[in-house]
Amino acid sequence: MLEIRGLTVDVAGRRVLNDVNMIIQEGEAHVLLGPNGSGKTTLLLSILGFPRYEVKEGEIIFKGEDITDLHTSERVKRGIGISFQNPPVIKGVNLGSMVNICMGEKTDEITEKTLELAGKMNLSEEFLKRDVNFGFSGGEVKRSEILQLIAQHSDFAMLDEPDSGVDIENMELIGKMIGELLQRDYLPSKRKRMGLIITHLATILDYIHADRAHVMLNGRIVCSGVPEELLSGIKKNGYEGCMRLCQK
Repeated sequence: MLEIRGLTVDVAGRRVLNDVNMIIQEGEAHVLLGPNGSGKTTLLLSILGFPRYEVKEGEIIFKGEDITDLHTSERVKRGIGISFQNPPVIKGVNLGSMVNICMGEKTDEITEKTLELAGKMNLSEEFLKRDVNFGFSGGEVKRSEILQLIAQHSDFAMLDEPDSGVDIENMELIGKMIGELLQRDYLPSKRKRMGLIITHLATILDYIHADRAHVMLNGRIVCSGVPEELLSGIKKNGYEGCMRLCQK
């Protein structure tokens, strides 16, 4: 479903990703671990095609098509979605309208379908009338982002730290909805959607069983394996120690 081949990316003239390789099969959920500044978010935004992320070498293959040079909007149309870690405030656009846009609804009115979807995230009709992310709490921002991502019905969902700054009550709900989004309650052979989740705390893994984990250091994938084993190694030996163990 997704194959990243030798991806090397510069941002503002600085090398951030260097020869990144990754394959995510249909129905799989992968986790990306690593310290701040290691290039994790850059990888997600490069996959999405943000203009300031300049691909110097390599390819991004999605559903058998080379999308390396496609505009961001074209990648979204092909089924790629993202939940941002720190999304912007959008004044003048209410959340209900944004969800309608994500679903392809051609109306500014809050529809029954939007209300039903928002209800799953414990978001009321009054909340949907608020400007996107304006005055939202940390948990509300995360729920808003997941709501928009679910509304898109993306085949490939990328989530940038969905468990950061979230209390236990919100985390349980967010974890449940991400699990539904990625069809984790389906039999493995029936899953069609796939995901790539960045996490520091790994709290999200209490609610979502991931198939594979990767460790990124200095813009490279230095280790891949079973999520539980990698997390255990990181807790005992740190990221550098985990990398050395992987390379033995």
